[in-house]
Amino acid sequence: MKSKMAANRRNQQGGIQLLLDAEQQAQLIINDARNAKLARLKQAKEEADNEIANYRSHVDSEFQRKVAGNTGDSNSNVNRLDQETDAKISHLKTEAARISLDVVNMLLKHTTTVKN
Repeated sequence: MKSKMAANRRNQQGGIQLLLDAEQQAQLIINDARNAKLARLKQAKEEADNEIANYRSHVDSEFQRKVAGNTGDSNSNVNRLDQETDAKISHLKTEAARISLDVVNMLLKHTTTVKN
């Protein structure tokens, strides 16, 4: 009976050792998977950073091209606005000169008329 118990105990210890070995192997597999995942995330981040840099460069060059192309238009717009402003100022001065005598007469009339 003792030999049977000793054999059972050895089988249990062997089974426990087998489970410990399997657990250790599973832990190694999990660690490898984590490391692979971290490496892929790092690679994906680098790829995204490169793509962002390329896109930013492209957009910036397009913007610079448009700014360079619109500089001539900008000068002509400034000249056109200056001419329109001068024309409006001239028109306002003409209108003010035309009605200033009427305004002065109206003011004199209201200030010199006494009401009871």
